[in-house]
Amino acid sequence: MSKFKTKYLVIGGGIAGVTCVETLAILHPEENLVIVTASSLVKRVTNVSFYAKTVVKFDVADTEASSLMKIHPNLKIVYDSLKFLDTKNKIALTDDGTEVHYEVVCVCTGGLPKLIDSNKSKRILGIRDTESVKEFQERLTNGNRMVIVGNGGIASEIVHATTGIQKVWVIRDDYISATFVDPGAAEFFQNSFKNKSNVNNQTVLKRHVFTEEDTVVSLNKDIKSAALGPDWYKKLENTKNESGEQELEIIYKVEVESVVEINEEYALEVKLTNGRSIKCDFVVSATGVEPAVNFAWDREPKRGPDGGLAVNEFQETSIKDVFAAGDVVFADWQTSPHWFQLRLWTQARQMAGMAAKSMHARIVNEDIWQDFCFELFTHCTTLFGYRVVLLGKYNGQGLGRDYEILLRTTPQKEYIKFVLQNGRLQGAILIGETDLEEMCENLILDQIDLSPFGDDILNPDIDIDDYFD
Repeated sequence: MSKFKTKYLVIGGGIAGVTCVETLAILHPEENLVIVTASSLVKRVTNVSFYAKTVVKFDVADTEASSLMKIHPNLKIVYDSLKFLDTKNKIALTDDGTEVHYEVVCVCTGGLPKLIDSNKSKRILGIRDTESVKEFQERLTNGNRMVIVGNGGIASEIVHATTGIQKVWVIRDDYISATFVDPGAAEFFQNSFKNKSNVNNQTVLKRHVFTEEDTVVSLNKDIKSAALGPDWYKKLENTKNESGEQELEIIYKVEVESVVEINEEYALEVKLTNGRSIKCDFVVSATGVEPAVNFAWDREPKRGPDGGLAVNEFQETSIKDVFAAGDVVFADWQTSPHWFQLRLWTQARQMAGMAAKSMHARIVNEDIWQDFCFELFTHCTTLFGYRVVLLGKYNGQGLGRDYEILLRTTPQKEYIKFVLQNGRLQGAILIGETDLEEMCENLILDQIDLSPFGDDILNPDIDIDDYFD
């Protein structure tokens, strides 16, 4: 049984955990740091691009955990899973019996999938690591029809990236990609299905996806690969059944009632809440994640309504010196008017950076302020081959019916939506190469009255961004 003593302890090797380590390497490189990770591969943020102060695009790359020692000379890596956290005596115990005595700890254990009830059928898939993508590729090659359940980025990219197979997309909303966009943008995307060849297909997805077998991945210390990076789907783009038909059917406003294995031409029968049954070769379940707190405590911290660890604006839980970041967290502070929590890699990175600053401040006894990135919700990704930037209350979140919308759309090129309340910009959706990110950020943060401009704020003949950059 090994024992370590350290100032800083980080649990988890995902985006949040690695970002926390990297930030601490900058803030306090001379102090000892231990990271506990179940995988020899961890996730690092690469190719960071700033479209504005808070609008950041980045890629995610797999890297050996040992490479982190190059940026932090006093880092120790424990390849194991956390079993018990003794917050009173400040001791973390792993499955193999390793003890880590710490002063401050950050829990970054991520999320687990909310997979549909499958009776553990191997024909109900998610996508989380390299092995699950290989299995998905085999299903695509040999299958004729699949059912995709979910309406977020995962499901959207599977629909976009796969060819040569019949697809039935089951969603509970009345339009596609509802997690990110509004019905107008959904129609813009659907029109792109018909003109797929005209769109640049360099798509990026920033969300974990899972297999049924991987629901206990953070407890499995033998696992050799972490969750996939955002461009996992590119492995699918040249995988297809040459004899298969290319067909997409979208079924709106329904949910899956049951999935039953049958001994017929298709192996599964999916029953929907509208009474319809669909026979298929396999099902892809992409219905989101829930916080993964899969270890024991000496005392339970405060939880959010979704089971996440409730944290304050400094990412500290209800237990002193225990911090948390990423999908495992519930934001339990008075948020700014234009920020809200959504479990995305963008926010995992932001929260982990804030947690590292708070941990360092606790050790050196300094006062800090919450990072500026929490002033404005931003997310930059790519859907259906288009760059998508979301800012503020982009779908009118929390505004009730007291707001107006300005739209500008050019088929196959761009979709711009402004959400205004009392003449002031509250949120925006920017699809395509609009170059309006910085202007929108400034307008939302400064709350400038746009009433004098009227509809000309989106007039393509007026370079309105020159006024506000």
